[in-house]
Amino acid sequence: MGKTIAEKIFESHLVDKPFEDTFVLKLDRVFCHEITTPIAITDLEARKMDRVFDPDKIKVVIDHVTPAKDSKTALQGKILRDWSRRHGIKDFFDIGRNGVCHAIFPEKGFVRPGFTIIMGDSHTCTHGAFGTFAAGVGTTDLEVGILKGVCAFKFPETVKFVLKGALKPGVYAKDAILFIIGQIGVNGATNKVMEFTGPVVDGMSMESRMTLCNMAIEAGGTSGICYPDGKTVDYLWEFISDEYSSKEEAFKAFEIWKSDSDASYDAVYEYDLSDLEPMVTYDYKPDMVKTVREMEGIPVDQIYIGSCTNGRIEDLRIAAEVLKGKKISDNVRAILSPATPKIYSMALKEGLIEVFQDAGFCVTNPTCGACLGMSNGVLAEGEVCASTTNRNFYGRMGKGGMVHLMSPATAAATAISGKITNSSLYKG
Repeated sequence: MGKTIAEKIFESHLVDKPFEDTFVLKLDRVFCHEITTPIAITDLEARKMDRVFDPDKIKVVIDHVTPAKDSKTALQGKILRDWSRRHGIKDFFDIGRNGVCHAIFPEKGFVRPGFTIIMGDSHTCTHGAFGTFAAGVGTTDLEVGILKGVCAFKFPETVKFVLKGALKPGVYAKDAILFIIGQIGVNGATNKVMEFTGPVVDGMSMESRMTLCNMAIEAGGTSGICYPDGKTVDYLWEFISDEYSSKEEAFKAFEIWKSDSDASYDAVYEYDLSDLEPMVTYDYKPDMVKTVREMEGIPVDQIYIGSCTNGRIEDLRIAAEVLKGKKISDNVRAILSPATPKIYSMALKEGLIEVFQDAGFCVTNPTCGACLGMSNGVLAEGEVCASTTNRNFYGRMGKGGMVHLMSPATAAATAISGKITNSSLYKG
């Protein structure tokens, strides 16, 4: 019997198997940010275990509230800052050099095919776009990872999603993953690996694959995962060119991280996305999804473009194409937060920031703040936000606020009209 990509990664990283269904894996990376990691640091200090397994394999960023908005968030940053210096963690991205964790870490080349990665953040599943097993974990698992460089997981049952056809112009990875979650529900892949394959995935950029994998957790998935290919090699080449004599050699090395044709799956779903329309959420769960056409005309108060889901340069280019030469509605406010300083700089050089500002957007530094209602775009009670983020739970972006999840193209079009609407890029 063949193996899935997740099973192959588990097998290659197995350290111990204390129980039949428990796999203790060696970790290639432990990612940390200032919201969840200080709790782990403080507990390790209290236990007289203030150590790290390998400072070169731990990557740290301040991203959720940046700069600090009050004394509490300043303390969280200080704990992380002092800890990183104390242990010689060189890859620490402080204010000014920081970006949204699941955007900046791949951008820096820290994610590779076949890796195991944990972080105290549910959207760690984003990194599976590179053929990686990446999972969000709780405080205890994070502490063990920091201290020992291992983490325990259950057997990686995998659900396969074969995405056939080709996406229409104006339809994107965000629409695809919203559609999938709408089909299987928020518990449809609970504790499972969501493996994405098929012509639609093959045609996606690495940025789009990250968007796809990013929201696996919204269907209950432990991790999303795609097969590495030539696009993966191209994305990573500046970081791996000294390890391989050519891109062809790198591609051959990465090919082992692909599921076998006779691998066994918990379930297989096949969807032809050729006729997929732009999608948007309603109400307060990510599986409550309709087409934008069905939601057209619903007024909004705020538009937010950014986050670990859709704050990359590809997303900004798409939104700017919709916004160019246009003005946002007088009835809304709009916020753009490029996910990393590099993305911000690229957008500046390409004239995208000017497009957003001319349209009436407020452009902020890279931050997660608005996505979870902590800063830079919190909603008042009763307000509605059209957002490119990943969660629409009640109160997610502010107590009593409503969030409609959508693609950057739809968000930009909604900013112009002041109401949910399809973008000019969609020709359905």
